[in-house]
Amino acid sequence: MGRDESVFCIGEDIGAFGGAFKATKGLLDQFGADRVIDTPIAESGIIGAAIGASLQGFRPVAEMQFSDFIVNGFNQVVTVAATTAYRWGIGVPIVIRLPSGAGLSGGPFHSKNPEVWFAHQPGLKVVCPATPADAKGLLIAAIRDPNPVMYFEHKKLYRSLKAEVPDGEYVVELGKARIAREGSDATIITYGGTVPMAVQVAEEIAAEGHGSVEVIDLRSLVPLDHEAIFTSIRKTNRALILHEDNITAGFGAEISALITEQAFESLDAPITRVAAFDAPVPFAPNLEAEVLPSKAELKEAVLGLLRY
Repeated sequence: MGRDESVFCIGEDIGAFGGAFKATKGLLDQFGADRVIDTPIAESGIIGAAIGASLQGFRPVAEMQFSDFIVNGFNQVVTVAATTAYRWGIGVPIVIRLPSGAGLSGGPFHSKNPEVWFAHQPGLKVVCPATPADAKGLLIAAIRDPNPVMYFEHKKLYRSLKAEVPDGEYVVELGKARIAREGSDATIITYGGTVPMAVQVAEEIAAEGHGSVEVIDLRSLVPLDHEAIFTSIRKTNRALILHEDNITAGFGAEISALITEQAFESLDAPITRVAAFDAPVPFAPNLEAEVLPSKAELKEAVLGLLRY
């Protein structure tokens, strides 16, 4: 915002309150109410205003208080933002920030992982950072991108993960995956909030002498780094796909299909998926844990893949 005066933030309680998760804390004092705009509770209006401003040369960053609430602005995203470049030849450089995910006892209305809804819609980019450094670098890249970007921030990572972040100019290319852990015997492909779990399981398996597991952090689903996936599979010959979204029609199904089509002969075992059950997320922590993919479930699945 300091570099580019066309960038502004818009959303519910992002000003004086600093956002539901304090991601915009201090921006109102620094940039003023003309660039840090509090809105009524109206997701469709927030996204519609952001689209209109983008067509006038601005680069809005719109915040949904929870990703679940994007349903109230769904038409603005998929019918307007995603198709304007195709229909008019005009870019819509908006970023929609989406605090997503479960694990905080938010229940069925504050725990969704709806990234696959938007990965299915041509014209949108979908980004899912998993580290503090990537949260910065990918957000800068998203703001500078000429296309609408759905930027998913897993809520559990806000307070559970800390690391150094590069100072100054730091951009992470959209569509470029990261090798979160090198390995040679199997590959875990994941993104967002499940990346730390995957790395922990891989480290435990290595420490116990069961094998060397590579972990790919996709960073973005659209664009997707196909070559990073295929290169790893050709090396390890085993693939496990992990995500917190429901298993049925989750993004893991797309990755599984791509591997089957383009790297099948490199596989020495069936592709495995670990994901959430097809059920609403319960409020009670013990029931929530039953629905979500767990560290124990992931470890068992990886060990089974290594033994195959």
